[in-house]
Amino acid sequence: MSVTHDARVQLLPAATAQRPAIRTWPEIDNPAAWIVAVILLIMPLIANGFFLIEIFATTMILGTIALSLMLLAGYAGMVSLMQLTIAGFAAYMVAVFGTSDNANISLGWPWWLAVPMALVLATLFGTLGGALAVRTEGIYTIMITLAIGAAFYYFTNQNWAIFNGHTGINNVATPRFWGVNWRADIPFYYVVLGTAALCYFAVQYISRAPFGLALQGVRDNPRRMAALGFNVNAHRIAAYAVASFIAALAGVLQVWNYRQISPGSVSVGACIDILIIAIVGGITRPIGPYIGALIFVLLRTFALDFLVEIGLDGNRFRLIIGLGFLAIVFWSSDGVIGLWQRWRNGVNESKRPATPRPGGGHGHG
Repeated sequence: MSVTHDARVQLLPAATAQRPAIRTWPEIDNPAAWIVAVILLIMPLIANGFFLIEIFATTMILGTIALSLMLLAGYAGMVSLMQLTIAGFAAYMVAVFGTSDNANISLGWPWWLAVPMALVLATLFGTLGGALAVRTEGIYTIMITLAIGAAFYYFTNQNWAIFNGHTGINNVATPRFWGVNWRADIPFYYVVLGTAALCYFAVQYISRAPFGLALQGVRDNPRRMAALGFNVNAHRIAAYAVASFIAALAGVLQVWNYRQISPGSVSVGACIDILIIAIVGGITRPIGPYIGALIFVLLRTFALDFLVEIGLDGNRFRLIIGLGFLAIVFWSSDGVIGLWQRWRNGVNESKRPATPRPGGGHGHG
């Protein structure tokens, strides 16, 4: 019997006592999942370009970045605030190696060379940052990853030779092949949808694979896992590598979406927004970051107009986001997913027939 199998047998009971029961994968018997999948597939038929890109595509891009944070925090117990930084690094690399309106910086590589290079470098960047972070625990991990994010923001803001300073890099070229402009609304939506789906199912698979189970064991009891022969730091660094690749994919989509990248896209506030998205949706399940991203994008898009309509300063829209965040966290430690699970358990409990008490009912005369 392998060490991984031994760890699975010994560690799962303890984890199950704290976590929901593991479902079979894939969840083909879930009607709600099929309904959501169909709606997403036919979305271009029922939504205009604004909702298609600014709401749904943006939701899936931010949700994928938050998914990389969920992988680290939910399965490995490590909260990283540099996931948006990794995505921004990949976006900058696409602009630097690809084509833009700044010929002095961009190297002019075709997209099929620039994108793989950006993914490799961003994954390496995130892995090295993770190698530093795994040597700490708790608040110190958060501070190190936040420091990396802040350092990258100030570096891009002040460096003109590579990142073009606070102006950023504009008019980044997007892919065109097979006679299709893949940045057009409908093709780009399906590219984002396909990428988000692949990342979602990849994280689902990892959570049930031997590596994912070992990672959850490291989260719950690192000393015991080390005693069983696991290299705890190696598993944590590997988790950072996988999460960095996921965030890098979202970063490539982000620079294609806006066709530009600037320091404002990787600011400290934006890094914290990813944490808010993950927590609001639910940080223990892969679907949570996408739910949180949808709530965040809707509030960011429409809260300003709502505040203006009721006579308040529209710039205070983040106040609504903050109040919503506090309310959700106050009522549920697992975000919207936790609220939904609690409501569903309550409904099922109310439908369950009452269990007769011992000695109750009519006796035999």
